[in-house]
Amino acid sequence: MESSFSIIAEPNRRAILTLLASAEQSVGDIERRLRMPQPSVSKHLRVLREAGLVEARVEAQRRVYVIRPDSLREVDDWLAPFRRYWETHVDALERHLDRMARTKTETKTETKKGKIR
Repeated sequence: MESSFSIIAEPNRRAILTLLASAEQSVGDIERRLRMPQPSVSKHLRVLREAGLVEARVEAQRRVYVIRPDSLREVDDWLAPFRRYWETHVDALERHLDRMARTKTETKTETKKGKIR
């Protein structure tokens, strides 16, 4: 069986997972939203379903798909150290931007008071 990584490496499957992350979707909904032909959508959904990344239920004449977030644990675990890396860098950027904003505000205040000409 393919790993979650090799399955989500395919861009159309990632697009389908992105749609399903926000709400359950029928095959027809996915076709329309991604402008993909039905056979392609069905093929990708079959791969995702067999990998345990999505599950389907039948509603009248249509299949509705929903993501199985627990099945993405392998990917989430792998991303953890990278997430910490980016959080550190984003926090540093946020501190830098805060300092810049304070400096700009202080400069405007001093200009208004006539201290800087």
